[in-house]
Amino acid sequence: MKVYKQNEIDELANILKKNGVISIPTDTVYGLCVRINSKQAYDKLVKIKNRPANKSFPVMCLDEEQIKSIAIVDQNAEKLIHAFMPGPITLVLNKKPEAFSYINNAGEKISDELAVRIAPLSILKELLQKIESPIFLTSANISGCSVCNTLVDIENLFPNLDGILEGEVSFGKASTIVDCTSKKITIQRPGPISLEEIMEVLNK
Repeated sequence: MKVYKQNEIDELANILKKNGVISIPTDTVYGLCVRINSKQAYDKLVKIKNRPANKSFPVMCLDEEQIKSIAIVDQNAEKLIHAFMPGPITLVLNKKPEAFSYINNAGEKISDELAVRIAPLSILKELLQKIESPIFLTSANISGCSVCNTLVDIENLFPNLDGILEGEVSFGKASTIVDCTSKKITIQRPGPISLEEIMEVLNK
């Protein structure tokens, strides 16, 4: 398995375009990612992670326009996007029915939900620009197990990956997760952005 340098981003973009699965550094952990508009790639990622079928993956987007192409963004969500993104916040939104329809939360919910972020790192933005698609981005671990701390850990745990992007990870605090799927805004996971800060923005 090849480890790519940050100036080889074109090669990694081509891997994703061909339905590959790669590992990339993020602002908090090492991650695994695939294009969202490839069921073949999605199925590979589910298999690699050994992830339950009813648990969807977080989505990393380039900008607000990409979020709106796949999810329903109401006034509250728009306020939070403008105030805090890109940054340590994840919004849970209702998925647009026509967006990658192969995901349906295993039929367990009336409407499908997506956890979305805007890419905070320039290297992620560059990758998203080149593939012209959001990505599913999940932590580099087997579901329920600890996250890989080094590139060697990733190589050992995931020998079937199609590539790894080298880079430093700060292992910072995970993002605040905000549920925006209904009119009542709730925090699913506390993080760097507090409920008070969120409510201040929403009440403007």
